[in-house]
Amino acid sequence: MALKDMLVHLDTTPRCAVRMEIAARLAKQHGAHLTGLHVIDIPSANYFYGAAMPFVPANPEEIVQRIRAEATEAAGPVEAAFRDCLRRNGIEGAWRLAEGALPATVALYGRYADLSVVGQPNRDEPQDADAVTVTTVMTSGRPVLAIPFAGEFPTIGERVLVAWNASREAARALNDALPLLLGAKHVTVLAINPQRGLGGQGDVPAADIAQHLARHGMKAEAAHTVAKDIADGEALLSYAADIGADLIVAGAYGHSRARELVFGGVTRTLIAEMTAPVLMSH
Repeated sequence: MALKDMLVHLDTTPRCAVRMEIAARLAKQHGAHLTGLHVIDIPSANYFYGAAMPFVPANPEEIVQRIRAEATEAAGPVEAAFRDCLRRNGIEGAWRLAEGALPATVALYGRYADLSVVGQPNRDEPQDADAVTVTTVMTSGRPVLAIPFAGEFPTIGERVLVAWNASREAARALNDALPLLLGAKHVTVLAINPQRGLGGQGDVPAADIAQHLARHGMKAEAAHTVAKDIADGEALLSYAADIGADLIVAGAYGHSRARELVFGGVTRTLIAEMTAPVLMSH
């Protein structure tokens, strides 16, 4: 399936401009419509009557209106930059200013796009909501491209590393990534500590899925590595650095527990330590 409808989450953090330009570049390459989403996450008046507040202000509605007005004003420069980005790149797009819980709202809008572009959580910037990446990956039902909070990425999808363990999530992520992989100069499908035998990956790990990609006209190579002394996620990132990958494709593993999204080790490592853009699906 071609990318024809893309979403990019835009906020007021410094990294927003890089994320926006990357999304616009991909939209231009694929002839896609790009929606820029900015979310205003404000409390309702009822919030001030809850246990979270030590006292109830005289006029909660007035406070909410002031918060809304300030947030809307702060969104103005972001909207202007986005519209300028559309114009400079010659692409079609739309600006969306939405109110709601930030992670859930981004995930909701992501369901109406072929690909959502979000930022890697940056724990050094309090404005960043870690849950945006996590929730969008796990609940939007669509692929998510996470852009690292540091570094420049002049190309995305020329040298691709696919994390492969023959699981449902890995297959889903690879299939979702096909539009980006079709223009790749080289694709490496990597199995880390592959299992052999029934339910494993055969005598030549990742060979079957590499052949599948070759039938799509891609230059795909199967590779595997044994990494007993470091975690699989660290091994994956190390391999990506060794081959100069500008895109990592991986299935996201996790489950919902007590309203928190709990990731498996590889996914958690990728989100926390990515040094190249990562496309994830669940």
